[in-house]
Amino acid sequence: MKKFRKVLDGLTTSSPVNPCGSPACGSAAGTPSTAPTPRELEIQETLMSEHFQICKTVRHGFPYQPTALAFDPVQKILAIGTRSGGVRLLGRPGVDCHCQHESGAAVLQLQFLINEGALVTACADDTLHLWNLRQRRPAILHSLKFNRERITFCHLPFQSKWLYVGTERGNTHIVNIESFILSGYVIMWNKAIELSTKTHPGPVVHLSDSPKDEGKLLIGFESGTIVMWDLRAKRSDFRIYYDEAIHSVSWHHEGRQFMCSHSDGSLSMWNLRNTAKPFQVTFPHGKTQRDGRKESCKPILKVEYKTSRNSEAFVVFSGGLSYDKAGRRPTLTIMHGKAITVLEMDYPIVDFLVLCETPYLNEVQEPYAVVVLLEKDFVVVDLTQSNFPIFENAYPMDIHESPVTCTAYFADCPPDIIPVVYSIGAKHKKTGYSHKEWPVSGGTWTVGSQTYPEIIITGHADGSIKFWDATAITLQMLYKLKTSKVFEKPKSGDMGRSAELVEEDPYAIQMISWCPQSRIFCVVGISAHVIMYRFSKHDANTSITSLEVRLQCEMEDVISPSDTENTPCFSDPSGLSPQPQPPSPRSNMPDSVRDSIPCLKVKDRMIRMPPGYQAELVVQLLWVDGEPPQQITSLDLNSAYGLLALGNCNGLVVVDYLQKTILLCMSTLELYGSADPFQRLTRSPRKNRQSTSDFCMRGLSNFYSDSKKRIRTSYQSLTELSDNQVSLDLERSKSPTSDHVNGHCTSPTSQPCPTGRARVPGGPEGPRLARRGPGRPPFRKAQSAACMEVSLPVSSLTEESRENSFSRSRSSSVSSIDRETKEAVTTLQFVESYGCKSDTLPTPCLWVGTSLGLVLIIPMSIPTDEQERQEDPVTVAPTGTVLMLKGSVLRFAFLDCGGALINSPYEVWRDQHAPDDPDRPRKRKLVNFSSSSSQEASGDGHLAVVCSERQAKVFFMPSQACLYVHNITESSFVLRADVVSVCNSVCLACFCANGHIMTLRFALTFLFVFKWETVESSVNRD
Repeated sequence: MKKFRKVLDGLTTSSPVNPCGSPACGSAAGTPSTAPTPRELEIQETLMSEHFQICKTVRHGFPYQPTALAFDPVQKILAIGTRSGGVRLLGRPGVDCHCQHESGAAVLQLQFLINEGALVTACADDTLHLWNLRQRRPAILHSLKFNRERITFCHLPFQSKWLYVGTERGNTHIVNIESFILSGYVIMWNKAIELSTKTHPGPVVHLSDSPKDEGKLLIGFESGTIVMWDLRAKRSDFRIYYDEAIHSVSWHHEGRQFMCSHSDGSLSMWNLRNTAKPFQVTFPHGKTQRDGRKESCKPILKVEYKTSRNSEAFVVFSGGLSYDKAGRRPTLTIMHGKAITVLEMDYPIVDFLVLCETPYLNEVQEPYAVVVLLEKDFVVVDLTQSNFPIFENAYPMDIHESPVTCTAYFADCPPDIIPVVYSIGAKHKKTGYSHKEWPVSGGTWTVGSQTYPEIIITGHADGSIKFWDATAITLQMLYKLKTSKVFEKPKSGDMGRSAELVEEDPYAIQMISWCPQSRIFCVVGISAHVIMYRFSKHDANTSITSLEVRLQCEMEDVISPSDTENTPCFSDPSGLSPQPQPPSPRSNMPDSVRDSIPCLKVKDRMIRMPPGYQAELVVQLLWVDGEPPQQITSLDLNSAYGLLALGNCNGLVVVDYLQKTILLCMSTLELYGSADPFQRLTRSPRKNRQSTSDFCMRGLSNFYSDSKKRIRTSYQSLTELSDNQVSLDLERSKSPTSDHVNGHCTSPTSQPCPTGRARVPGGPEGPRLARRGPGRPPFRKAQSAACMEVSLPVSSLTEESRENSFSRSRSSSVSSIDRETKEAVTTLQFVESYGCKSDTLPTPCLWVGTSLGLVLIIPMSIPTDEQERQEDPVTVAPTGTVLMLKGSVLRFAFLDCGGALINSPYEVWRDQHAPDDPDRPRKRKLVNFSSSSSQEASGDGHLAVVCSERQAKVFFMPSQACLYVHNITESSFVLRADVVSVCNSVCLACFCANGHIMTLRFALTFLFVFKWETVESSVNRD
């Protein structure tokens, strides 16, 4: 048994520990109990640094910016190249591998060494790479750099050791695939064409060997010149000069004719017996005009000509549509005999391949599918059925069907949850897919022996929620939920300015809270709403309860600098009870008269809900005096308590979802009472207030299009913002700790949305500003002083004051009427804990963390009897207990005195819409829940681990003594933190904005630090 004192050598000494009563240790009334010292806590320490190793296991999603496609018809393996130099190898579901070129150059072309476990990549830096795919992790065997010529096309015949490489100058080089060096045989462009030709034929755009004679190489030049080159005789057999540019060439399997696609939207057929002119020219999509001419068409970028024994040949091509209609979607055309089928695609076509039964070019091809690589999707078409249905994608390529705005990961879920959710989701799947097996079926994989249920939940900009089974290597979508169905569809002219504030994504998901045991699910939307769902295997006709909350922190009159008392800002008392349903807001209603109106209108009628997750309750924050509601910044749900808590920069709301009532609606200042550790001087509201929630009710598109750039620039100095009235409402420090994620502050110490005049930008904001319209302020990065607004006179603005604004804002000695504070609730957690130092038994509590690094503990009295719980009120009484940390509070975790995690109480799931069974009445079954009157509850106390964006502390409860403290980072800030179980022990894991991943023991000494230097390259849409 090791004691904590043995791992205290690395404890940070710069942060003193004060175990006695102080604001840092708590300020609750009562006689403090004796706190154990670290040497009295005997906790078995099993974690060592060697237990930690970071490795990338899998990459989910669609390859970002794909550029090339290849297929091995024998091994049935697919390869996709990307613009960033990545190569994705895909086989049967579960076979998924990602490779990366160190140069990061775009992949131009891919060529499999068919049935040999090797792949050739041609990159934009004019380098050829030979990859070995036979080993566990594919690696590059050879590389060949072209220094004087640029690579434009490559061709590797089946079972050949020669790789043909065409260049921009029109030359063709031959590479020995075994030694991967140039053979010295070069087909010069001036020898390939006639000497009398005066113009350059252009780059090589096509290379292929003749199906009838592998010693003949067909070379296609961009200008329209085609040359059949005899490799043995080193001369040309024939030359074709066509007046239209060539994009691709495809052979008939007999080797007597071939087809070309051209830039004018035509297809030309050539016979080797007569190469003077094509024997057939067709414009598949070109109509004949009245004057007899063909209408102009777009280029046909690629064509494939495949034969079949039992039917006519297939001609598959992309492009070629006429120019007569603008806005047409990209198409893939399949010509089978006289039938022409046009398949419209959602995104531009990058490349396509026709999959055939045989790899030999001189045999009947027998095509059975077409693989189509789009810019943001991957489609496989079944050619064996006349209606050409598509295959249901076996890979999770549609993660970003709508941009992902938030994610949540759940491990060790109940074993029955995945089959149940999948069975419900399978009933809602689309129909019309091909019934044949997925054609890309190569590779093998085995599931590890130590698997456990894992679920990933993604929230999207369109308001949809997707549940994914992540137990195996590949993701499998279990269930999809559309939150927009809870609300009325906005009519033309409805919602007005509130719709403008959230732009085109009024239903975008910001936060997710899920209790797998009770299957209760909550989401937070960008329009300041929370939706609570219950899971049921049965459909139901029910109505949705809507609670509307008036939550606003109003500033009192100006206080003179001599005043030393804090003036708390009280929320409107009307917010303590549900408000009546207001009419839907209209665009013709001025902002100044909008009051008690939600951003969205909940359906107020009976709704038929299918099996699955069914909406039960919607909590909406209301407009107050012309001000839209601020975005919700924190959420927690406890199924055993039947309570839901949410917070933002105005305050805290606690909802009893069993009784459908609001228990608490208070500003953060009210929660402190007399225990507020800061001396805050409030100021009067400014006159002529305009909507300042432009900074909070922002569209999610600002995040998911620029996330990589924001991480990259979070360490640069922040740009100043000033208005045209020579006053600054906010002076931003140069602390490199700000960012925005999911439409609100990622750095939990970022600046919130202040109340005051709307800002007028001092400089151009580009197209995003123009989109917002005149007079609307630009979105801005947040300062690492969360929810604290500092207003200083212009004359006092100096470089020193900017750099020290964060520290000055925390000082209680600063006395100025120009400073006003707004404190956001950044994290919430329901748990069995101690509300006061004098408590001897744990009771239900709500732990509240704020953006100023303060922790409040709110005890509650909850009836345990099911009947009493439905009828008697729940008592919520803030006690003023305060703990302090540096930086915004991110995470709470609780341990018993043996070092084991304490799980929050929960309710076991029960189907409320199941038929009644008199023998088995449905009663609430609670786990880990003890009433305040229970004498069986342990009074030994527990440990509370609190992590902020800069610091971590371990407190002993109920004495609130700080046992350990550690400053995690000074140059960056923590983005996410969690307490995880590893090797029958626990540790604190932190992910910082600079890409560092840290794990700490609970004596808060480092176990492991991983410097993720490639964090920028990893922030993509894969």
